[in-house]
Amino acid sequence: MTQLARQLRDAHKAVAPLPAETRQRLIRHLLAITDLAKRDAGLAARRLDAFLADFQDGPDVG
Repeated sequence: MTQLARQLRDAHKAVAPLPAETRQRLIRHLLAITDLAKRDAGLAARRLDAFLADFQDGPDVG
């Protein structure tokens, strides 16, 4: 398993316990990053890093 895949899995686990509305929005964001990873792993990794940085600041990221 690649580092990007592990980070995506861990991000999904971190989002899972959040309230439904917030969780759904964040999961859509993670799915978009996952889809991007199929075409451009480098860009997907940068977007995931930004997502995780925002998430650490507070789970209500947009």
